[in-house]
Amino acid sequence: MRKQETTKHDYGHGLLIAGAYRRMGCAILAARAALRSGCGLVSTHLPQRCVEPMQAAFPEAMVSIDPSPTLFSSIPENLDHYTAIAVGPGLGTDEPTVEALHVLLEERPHGRPLILDADAINILAKHRDWLPLAADAILTPHAREYERLFADADPAEMARQHNIIIVKKSHHTHVYAPDGRIYENLTGNAGMATAGSGDVLTGILLGITAQKHSDLFNSACIGVQIHGQIGDNLVKKQSESSLIASDMVEELKSISIENTIS
Repeated sequence: MRKQETTKHDYGHGLLIAGAYRRMGCAILAARAALRSGCGLVSTHLPQRCVEPMQAAFPEAMVSIDPSPTLFSSIPENLDHYTAIAVGPGLGTDEPTVEALHVLLEERPHGRPLILDADAINILAKHRDWLPLAADAILTPHAREYERLFADADPAEMARQHNIIIVKKSHHTHVYAPDGRIYENLTGNAGMATAGSGDVLTGILLGITAQKHSDLFNSACIGVQIHGQIGDNLVKKQSESSLIASDMVEELKSISIENTIS
C-alpha cells in the first residue's frame, strides 16, 4: 500500500521516446502501461503531428514535442528530470532517428535506467560499435531482434560482455544479468503473441524502473512476471485468440504492483 502522505513526485517520472506518424499505437500502449504500473508521472517525447493523438487517447501523459513533424529527430531537454527512460517502440529507423538515438545514448545521465526496445535494438544492430554506450541498459529483443544484434551468440555471455541486461522474449522469457544471474519466467501464454504486447512490456518496465524499488535485474524480472501474469488472468476470462494489447493494459488494474515488488 502507498503511504497516505505522498505525492506523484514520490513515484518516479518516466520518459518514453516512442512512436512516429502513423505508428502512434505503440507509444499510447507503452505510456498507458507505464502509468498503470505505478510511476507518478509519464512524459512522452513525440513528433509534432503525434501530440494530438496522444493527448486525445491518453490525457494523463505529459508531452515533450520533437522539432520534426513526423519522427524522432532530437532528444528532449533536461534528461536529468526523469528517473527512467524507455526508447524504441514504433520509432522507425530513418537517419534522423538513428542520429538522435546516438545522441541519447551519449548524453544519458550516468546511472539513469534505460530500456531499449524494438527499433532502438534494430538501430543498435546496424551500429554495434555503440553497444558500450548502452552499458547498464535493459534490452528487450524478441528472437528476430536478438538475432539481428547478436546472431547466435549465447545471451548470458552477451549480457556479461556488454554489461547489459537482456530480456529475451519467448514463450518462457529469460532475463540475463551481467553478473551471471538468469531468471526464467513461467507466466504468460500464446494469446500474448499479438501486436502491441511488447510495447506493453516496455511500458511496464519503464513504470517499475522509474520507481527505483530494486536493482535493474530484479525490476526486469518483476516486469516480465507481471506482463505474463496479466496475460494469464485474461485467458481465464476470454479466448487466447481474442486477446489484444489494450486488454493487457486494462488488466494491470487487477495486479497489486506494490505487493509484487515488495
